[in-house]
Amino acid sequence: MVRETGYYDLLGVSPKASADEIKKAYRKLALKYHPDKNPNEGDKFKLISQAYEVLSDPKRRDLYDQGGEQAIKEGGTGGGSSPMDIFNMFFGGGGRMQRERRGKNVVHQLEVTLEEIYNGSTRKLGLQKNVICEKCDGYGGKKGTLDKCSTCKGRGVQIKVQQIGPGMIQQIQSMCSDCQGQGERFNSKDRCKNCNGHKVERKRKILEVHIDKGMRDGQKITFSGEGDQEPGLEPGDVVIVLDQKEHAVFQRQGDNLVMKMDIKLVEALCGFKKTIQTLDNRTLVISSLPGEVIKHNDVRCVQNEGMPIYKDPYEKGQLIIQFQVEFPEKDWLPEHLMYQLERLLPPREDVMLTDEMEEVDLVEVDERSQQKKYGEVYDEDEDSPSGGVQCQTQ
Repeated sequence: MVRETGYYDLLGVSPKASADEIKKAYRKLALKYHPDKNPNEGDKFKLISQAYEVLSDPKRRDLYDQGGEQAIKEGGTGGGSSPMDIFNMFFGGGGRMQRERRGKNVVHQLEVTLEEIYNGSTRKLGLQKNVICEKCDGYGGKKGTLDKCSTCKGRGVQIKVQQIGPGMIQQIQSMCSDCQGQGERFNSKDRCKNCNGHKVERKRKILEVHIDKGMRDGQKITFSGEGDQEPGLEPGDVVIVLDQKEHAVFQRQGDNLVMKMDIKLVEALCGFKKTIQTLDNRTLVISSLPGEVIKHNDVRCVQNEGMPIYKDPYEKGQLIIQFQVEFPEKDWLPEHLMYQLERLLPPREDVMLTDEMEEVDLVEVDERSQQKKYGEVYDEDEDSPSGGVQCQTQ
């Protein structure tokens, strides 16, 4: 039994969630609360990353399930990875050394339909990016007029001292706001009027995202060197992460497509013909023969009608169909005709009654009374045995 659910709650998953469900939940939340997108959600981003760091490791997840967050701390397996390191490892952003030579990657989530992944598609994505200023070639102003920042004395940082208690002081280091951490700045008259001395300007870029047949939810499409530009650094990449929307009919399982189909009892016993509209607008006709009984929740499949195989689209997985048999409503057939129906069906099993047996009435379950009864029992004692099913009185 899981002792704490705090990490699971942060990611919005059940304690029984699979590794893939945890990964997908982290991906969506990390993109939503990333500091570049939500500067005021830094604490939330850290908590999400911490939860994923623990739950993505089977050993640490097991330790957390048994002893909670305290067990993680006492076990000395805190990891110590920064939230950005976890994010970059997850999205392929590279490590610390790489960030010193290259600009950071920009990650965008692109919502796509199952039809787009099945048929292949091209989407246009507009994004704003920093590019080297054309007017000053990334210098920031008139060449030869760059002076040392008088505010930070060229260090690029400012140090403030504040008293936090009797005889206790604290030093706080922050980036110099006058020179933006550069240690140098232009006078207002020498500053580039186009970029205002920032060396880069904001421009809109249109990317054509090619979605190949058979791509998967969460798959990344990378545009190398299309990230923000910065003088002296190689531009990072733009990483597009596919986010597949739920489909009304089909669910994807690997290379297979899964669907449910309702059939009536007469169809289950006497055969049927049904049509299925595919994701590329073809119509499939499936059938069963009379006497080929289809039971409730029976599963059948159609070969080569599932998802196209990625990079081998002429091959497809299976279309898996789960049948849901609809039974007639109560009193659908007059009682005097029941014996005729019974003669056509397989014989029932007779029960030999004895004097020791006790006959009882079978009635429908009163779900509201049942939920109320169970709720009271759980409130009193979560581990105590419950009373039984509450039935309606007739």
